[in-house]
Amino acid sequence: MASVKQVQVTFDCADPERVARFWCEVLGYVPPAPPEGFDTWDDFNSTLPPEERGAWFVASDPTGAGPRMYFQRVPEGKVVKNRVHLDVRVGTGLVGEERVAVLEAECARLVALGATRVQLLVADDKNESCLAMQDVEGNEFCLD
Repeated sequence: MASVKQVQVTFDCADPERVARFWCEVLGYVPPAPPEGFDTWDDFNSTLPPEERGAWFVASDPTGAGPRMYFQRVPEGKVVKNRVHLDVRVGTGLVGEERVAVLEAECARLVALGATRVQLLVADDKNESCLAMQDVEGNEFCLD
């Protein structure tokens, strides 16, 4: 029997700190404290060679239950649909209009943080409603 392993979710992006801080707000995660000896991440980054400044950032679940999220700068921009995406489970156990109302309320909160609303996918015979969105750099995710 295989043992359970921890999972880290890694995002390729242009601005790791911006995207990480967005996801901290979405999920209630926290950014790491600056490295020892530095008051801020800007202070730390200023000691690095220019090409390494802001090259990565992390978001972590303060309870330790969820996966660590790692954001790394890559030179190329996003050009196609994600092959993997996150489902943010805000409507678990809800159905119908009550579920859609919760999805729409969370969507409004995230749009105010810089997300983009894509499309409400209405319930059918197999699936309950969910809301497709994009984060601050266009990475797809769903409110489920």
